[in-house]
Order: sequence, then C-alpha cells, then structure tokens
Amino acid sequence: MTQLAKLKYSPLKLGRWFVWGGTALLMIVLPLILTAGFSLTLMSQIGVGIIFALSYNMLLGQGGMLSFGHAVYSGLGAYFTVHALNLISKGAFYFPVTLTPLIGGLAGAVFGVIFGYVTTKKAGTTFAMISLGIGEMVFACSLMFSDFFGGEAGISTNRVIGESFLGVTYGPSLQVYYLIVGWALLCMVAMYAWTQTPLGRMANAVRDNPERAEFVGYDTHMVRFLTLVLSGFFAGIAGGLSSINYEIVTAENVGAYRSAGVLIATFIGGAGFFFGPIIGSIVFFIMLTAVGSITQAWAFYLGLLFLLIVLYAPGGFASLIVMHVPVIKARLMRRLWLPYAATLATGLVLLGGLISVVEMTYHFSIEAGTAPGMKLFGIAFDVTHTTPWAVATGLLAGGFVISRLAWNAVGRAWSDIVHILQARAAL
Repeated sequence: MTQLAKLKYSPLKLGRWFVWGGTALLMIVLPLILTAGFSLTLMSQIGVGIIFALSYNMLLGQGGMLSFGHAVYSGLGAYFTVHALNLISKGAFYFPVTLTPLIGGLAGAVFGVIFGYVTTKKAGTTFAMISLGIGEMVFACSLMFSDFFGGEAGISTNRVIGESFLGVTYGPSLQVYYLIVGWALLCMVAMYAWTQTPLGRMANAVRDNPERAEFVGYDTHMVRFLTLVLSGFFAGIAGGLSSINYEIVTAENVGAYRSAGVLIATFIGGAGFFFGPIIGSIVFFIMLTAVGSITQAWAFYLGLLFLLIVLYAPGGFASLIVMHVPVIKARLMRRLWLPYAATLATGLVLLGGLISVVEMTYHFSIEAGTAPGMKLFGIAFDVTHTTPWAVATGLLAGGFVISRLAWNAVGRAWSDIVHILQARAAL
C-alpha cells in the first residue's frame, strides 16, 4: 500500500516528443533538401558545434563556470581519436570507426579529471583565469611535443579503414554527416537527461547560491568537478567527430580561438537555456562559413552581433523566443505583428547602410589602390567617388533614426501587453 501510494499518473508530454522528434527528422532530411556540397559541409560543422556548445553550456549555463580554455578537452579528444584511427589502420587493434568518438570522449574526461580537480576548487574569476592558463599551457605543449601533436603541421589520418559495413565506409561526406547526426542526437539526449538528474539540479544550485548549497550539506567543489568531467567527456566526443570529419588535427584545435568561438556561440544562443547553444551554434557557423564565403569582414559582423546580444538580450536568442510564450498563450501576438513588421523593414534599411559602409571601408583600405571598383547588392561603383559614400552614410543614418522610432513602437506594444497580462492575473 505504501508503494502504491507513491505512484502517480504522469501524462505523456507530447510537446517534448514533438520537439525531439522534429529535431531528429529535420537533421535527417536536410541533406535531401540541401544537396550542395557546401551545405553538407556546413551542416556537419553545425552538428559538431552543437555537441561542443552544449558541453560548454554544462559549465557556463548549468554550473556558472566561465571557461576560457574549453577547447583543451575537445582538442585533446581530437588528438587521441586521430592517433587511434592511425593505429587501427596499421592493424594495431580493431575498433569500429563509428565508435571512435568515444575514445575522444574518454580522453576529454580523463583530462577533465586531471585539470578539473584544481580548476574547480574556486569559481568565478579564479576559475576563468585558471582555465585560460591551462588553455595556453596546452597550446604551448602542442607546439613543443611534436611526436604526439605533430607541431604546426598537425596529425593527419584516414577515416576510410577496414571493411565496409552495409556499404558504410565513411568515405562520402554524406555518411560522415549522418555519423555526426547520430552522435549529436545521442549526446543531446544524454546532456538533457543530465540536467534532470540530482547532479544537474545541484549544479544549478551551486551556480545560483554556493553558500546555501554548502549549508545544506553539498560539496560545491565536487559538484563543479563532476560537472567539468562530464563536460570534458562530451567535448572530447565533439573533438573526435571533428577529427573524423576533417581527417586532420592541428594546434588550432586546442587554441584560444576555438575556446572563444564556443563561448560566443553559447552566449549568442542563450546560456541559460538548454536549446540556446543549439541556436548559437547554427548562427555562429553560418556567420563563419556562409557569411565568411561572401565577405572577409564576417568577424566584424559576428562581433557586432555578440555586442548587441550582450547589451540588449543577455539571455541570447533563446530568451527572445521564451519571452513570447506567455504572449502566444494569451493570444496577444496580434498586437506585435505590426510593430515587428515596421521594425523588420526599418532594420533592413539600417542593415543595408551598415553593410555598405563596412564593405566599402574594407575595400577602400585594402584594394582601393589597385581595384577601386566594387560591386555591392548588384550595383557596381567606384569607392574613390563621394556619391557611394554619401548614399551609404545616408542609409545608415536614416535607417538608425527610423529604426529607433520602430523600436519605440515595439516598446509601447510590449508595455500594453504586460498591463493586460497583469490585469488578467489579478482577476
């Protein structure tokens, strides 16, 4: 009777199944829609980036640990995976290529144990500085110990080894993409499940109020340490998949650039939400790959986007999505359509002016002496003439003014919605 009393009905959460099922279906069918080789490369990068960003979010979003050296765990995982692939190809031992990311994950976890016990004794600024120091130390070692790290040239491998299984050799990029998708879905489910465990809940508690967590009897150091080890494991899996995808690992994989990239991606998407790093990875790699193939000034646009997120939406894109949920439930979105449409239109004018000024400035500073002519938005012009500069500056200034007016309208609409929701709650 006591056991029966503990049982309670828990309805099936169809929304959660719909989200996970929709995500899996989308990742599976995307290569059938976007058939270009460039698209497949981009989607593979995004898949690896999602695992890496979610592992970083275990530290930053769940545990409140700002790390400047998270690439250490993914990079070392990549190195161990590439060495394992080379040993397998030589016949030293047998291990299926499909499971080799586990080697990277175990390597990331082991180094999480080695480095984590020291780094997690303190949180906040101290942890951030120690993680930065470890990152720089490992990067220096990657250039010093060439037998393992391969120096500046790195270590290359061949992912097509052994006999094919059901025609799968991982030679074609499509097969590698589906390998990444499989591991990405598995890791996403595992990391989400971790957030629902007592350790995941305690990581949140240590993040929010470590003194109170210690008062009720929890070892905050051990909670942070275990979180870092698990984070290193998933980061190592991301590194292992990266080594399979590119078939080469260099010192860049453990460098500060890679650590900064995952920090930016996680923060842009929203570190306080599980799906935030997923959104951030998509945005980051689109900026890096797609926008980077169009303009060499992509880093400027990424930095500007990061700045705007920090100033006006600290919770990232995920927070902007979540804040609309109660509005949708209250059926008040109709009050926002017109202000949003005006903001979008004026924002496009502002964006057009900004892009024009940035691209013209970049072209003028680099190539004006040899090639003064350039083409932007399908229009050819000479950057040494004043007319294009006047038009671009006018678009930028005018777009800024009308965008502010549109944003004011959005603010008034949101104020009205808040008042309506408060009035309904008071009834």
